[in-house]
Amino acid sequence: MIAAAEILSARILIVDDKKSNIQLLQRMLLSAGYICVKATMDPSEVKALHRAHRYDLILLDLQMPGMDGFAVMEDLKELETDGYLPVLVLTAQPDHKLRALNAGARDFVSKPFDLTEVLLRVHNLLEVRLLHLKTKALYEQVVVEQKMSERLLRNVLPYSIAVRLKGRPEVAGDGFTDIIADGFPEVTVLFADIVGFTKFSQSVGAEVLVGVLNDLFSRFDRIADRRGLEKIKTIGDCYMAAAGLPIPAADHAARAADAALDMLDAVAAFNAGGRGLNIRIGLDTGPVVAGVIGRSKFLYDLWGDAVNTASRMESNGVPGRVQMTEATRGRLTEPFSCEKRGLIDVKGKGPMTTWFLNGRTAMAVPAL
Repeated sequence: MIAAAEILSARILIVDDKKSNIQLLQRMLLSAGYICVKATMDPSEVKALHRAHRYDLILLDLQMPGMDGFAVMEDLKELETDGYLPVLVLTAQPDHKLRALNAGARDFVSKPFDLTEVLLRVHNLLEVRLLHLKTKALYEQVVVEQKMSERLLRNVLPYSIAVRLKGRPEVAGDGFTDIIADGFPEVTVLFADIVGFTKFSQSVGAEVLVGVLNDLFSRFDRIADRRGLEKIKTIGDCYMAAAGLPIPAADHAARAADAALDMLDAVAAFNAGGRGLNIRIGLDTGPVVAGVIGRSKFLYDLWGDAVNTASRMESNGVPGRVQMTEATRGRLTEPFSCEKRGLIDVKGKGPMTTWFLNGRTAMAVPAL
């Protein structure tokens, strides 16, 4: 409902070529409590006045010299693009009433004026107009919030997964118990961890700590986007990403290798500001299952031996270097330079032959 005070505060414009009609209508409306009643005898200036003041109701005479009310309504349609003309026409011609309604007027008042009729029609049209504006504003707010929700959803989940999740009506309620899970026969998983972060965190304040992580991981985010990796999550000071999902890619190992080398460069650039941080990076290639599980706070995650092994490659690695399994090494040719590290004992896996990724050869494709 619209409060009486809102209706009485509405902006009203009277358009009539006869001063006596304007004075009569102004007295009627002001006596009834309306506080914002303006008038003009020049129909050609109505469009400009409405553009400047956005009247809630225009009382418009149809028969005026030079420019009649029908022409005025055509002008107003250029401003009221939603098709709603806030116009109450004033006419003494019965045949003009239907024509005016077809032209877009909301209602009409017959001449000579009847006080009760004028006030009733003005009140009703203002109530409708204000309800229309409120509904329009609420709709626009819903659209904005919906777009924001979609942006947030797509920022949290891969685009293709977000689309699938939105397509399930049960997601809107509490009944969502199904899962989204896809098997991928081969992807490359990347883990990057900041070396000595626990000691570093004890030497700085919380705000500095969060600022450092945000700066560094934002650089990693840009690298992942540029190289075609899907960021999975951050766990404390560890950054996890994968190449080859949710859209499979034949060059997943090369994408991950390029990203790993870019991350080493990003840390070096970061340290140019006076920091002395270092990272270890681990890579492994193999089958995984990826998807969204649970009922709330959806997270796209990975499961599989390749995930665990990539994490072990990182934790058993060397600061400032990229360590990878033979599975990943076997899928890399030029333009990457690799160095065999040999056998290392990996927790939960036993002895494994691993490799260091040293850099790119002259054939390397530069980052965009």
